[in-house]
Amino acid sequence: MNYPYGPGINHIEFWVKDLEESLRFYSELFPLIGWYALNATSFSCGRHEIYFKEMPVAFHDSLGVRHICFHAESREVVDRVGVWLREQGMDVIRGPQEMPQYDETYYTVDFRDPNHFVLEVAYAPDIKL
Repeated sequence: MNYPYGPGINHIEFWVKDLEESLRFYSELFPLIGWYALNATSFSCGRHEIYFKEMPVAFHDSLGVRHICFHAESREVVDRVGVWLREQGMDVIRGPQEMPQYDETYYTVDFRDPNHFVLEVAYAPDIKL
């Protein structure tokens, strides 16, 4: 049997404090970077899925992933995300900017979502995965 996805991540579940606020944010961010809605609470890029679940405040203190970096298909995508984030009044940590210490082609914007998760959108065509 030929499995269409190969090895990798199947899905990521985000626990959020306010589902509606998170869905508003991601339903605007994801189309900028080539992701689409699968249903009311999940999104995909065709190979991976991210879905959201509202959780009580008591669960917000668990340790987890430091940040998630999404591939951008061009520097222009990173720039569009940076403009959009500033228009939304989001907490932009850095960028858009070049990061030659990672790679000469690395171009990134890092920011916090409405739940304060650290996210990154980076264009890095010469990075070897």
